[in-house]
Order: sequence, then C-alpha cells, then structure tokens
Amino acid sequence: MRIVSLLPSATEIVYALGLDDNLVGVTFECDEPARARSDKAVVVGGRDTSGMTPGEIDAYVRAQAAAGADLYHLHRDALAGLDPDLVLTQDLCWVCALPSGTVNEALDYLGCRADVLALDPGSLDDVLASIEAVAGRAGAAERGAALVAGLRERLADVAARVAGRPSPRVALVEWVDPPFTAGHWVPDLVVAAGGRPVAAAPGERSVPTTWAAIAAAEPDLVVVSPCGYHLEGAAEQARAVAAELPGIAVWAIDADGLIVRPGPRVVDGVEALAAILHPDVTRPRPDAIRRVR
Repeated sequence: MRIVSLLPSATEIVYALGLDDNLVGVTFECDEPARARSDKAVVVGGRDTSGMTPGEIDAYVRAQAAAGADLYHLHRDALAGLDPDLVLTQDLCWVCALPSGTVNEALDYLGCRADVLALDPGSLDDVLASIEAVAGRAGAAERGAALVAGLRERLADVAARVAGRPSPRVALVEWVDPPFTAGHWVPDLVVAAGGRPVAAAPGERSVPTTWAAIAAAEPDLVVVSPCGYHLEGAAEQARAVAAELPGIAVWAIDADGLIVRPGPRVVDGVEALAAILHPDVTRPRPDAIRRVR
C-alpha cells in the first residue's frame, strides 16, 4: 500500500497508525512529525505566507478566490512517479488543502487508479471516525480501532475530571484579521474540555465576525487559535486580540499542533483547553498554552 497525503492532518494520522513506511508523498505544510518533509516526496506546493500579517494573508486569499486561482499546486509529475494506491485529501476548506475534485482530475489525467479518500470532519466524533476510515482503507483497521480507543479513554478521563464543575463561556478565535468564529469540530473541543463555546458555529464553516459580536456573546475568556500558527504566532496575535477585547482574559494555544488540524492531537488540544478552563485538572506542556492577559 503506497499512500500519498495531501493535508497535514492526514499525514499525522498515517504516522500515528504506524504506517509511515507506506507513506510516499506529503505536502509542503506537513511539519508533524518534522521529518515528514525530508523523508517523503513533496507533491503539493504553495505560497510561503510566513512573512505576511494575518490581514495580508486574508487579502491574498480573497484575491486568489476572486481571480479563480488556486492556493495550492499539485506537482503532477511527482505524483505520477509515486504510483500511489491511496490518496488522502479533503473537501472541507479550499484555503487549507487541495480539494478532492482537483485530485481526481489529476489522477484521471495521469491514468492513475488510486483510491481517493476525502476527510471532511464536522465534529470531534467525525475526527475520530476519519482516523478509523484511513486505517480501514490502508488495511490497518485493528490499528485504527486501537488508536481511537486510546483517544476516547483520554477524552473520558478529561470528562470525569471536569464533571460537575462550572462551564466557563469560551470564545475561540480561529483568525484575527478579520476575526473568524470557531467552526467544525473546534467547539466540540471546548465542550469536551468542560467549557461552553460562544460566538461559535459547531459543525459549520468558520465565518467572519466582529469584535463587537464576540464581546456581545459575553465570554469569560477568549482563546486565540489562528489556523496556520503554533504557540508563538498565536501569542503574538493574542496580544492584538486583548487590545480589541478589554477586560476579558485572553489565552493563546498552539493552533496547528492541537486545535485546527483534525487528527489525533486534537485530544491533546482538549487536555490543553481543560488546563486553561480548569487549571487544577491537568497541566499540559508549557509550549501548548500561554496566558496573554
């Protein structure tokens, strides 16, 4: 079984299943584990936005959308040379990765008969189900069941620890310029951590909002989890959020590591959120969360 992953979360799933020897292709954004990009062929490229501000990135994405241009580029020749049996992609967000339709067109053009699996979770349960789906398609169903069982045990442990405690109102911000609500599986992480998501869209796409709307939701605290950023970048943006929402506690969290990539580490994210909301419950790694105000 030769596997190509076209999104970072799928790469993490493949490694967590112990199928990394079967993984032959990844994207330029697959940074977990760090060796993925050096060990595997990179078949998807895109613009390096690391030097851009959130506002500049938003403007770039909107301009590309208006022009009907792609954000990501599939290296067809590289993909053809890998002769994959299974390609992991998504249709959830064109900003995050190549859609499955683009992949299918490329495979048809190349005459490749690979199985294409689109991972489009809308909830925490869907994230866990997608892990089992990857395992099943890769011929490793037992590994998938064991991995998910372990993740569910950890979620049950957090649930037992926060049971009966007050549920703080949490606004989780997925982008800051302009501000975006938390959507898809992310509000479920707040609930699993013993909180109550506000200014959120559970199971739905994240949408632009305003700081006034977030303040009107009366959150007890705000967690800044910008897509595409780890803790240092999130903390920098959280300081700007604190200026927009005076008088409210503001935290930053490792977004790419724990929240916005729908893979096994979202359970680490639940544990980290629980440490913010109920600090006597668990203490996550110091590189996971940081209070800004």
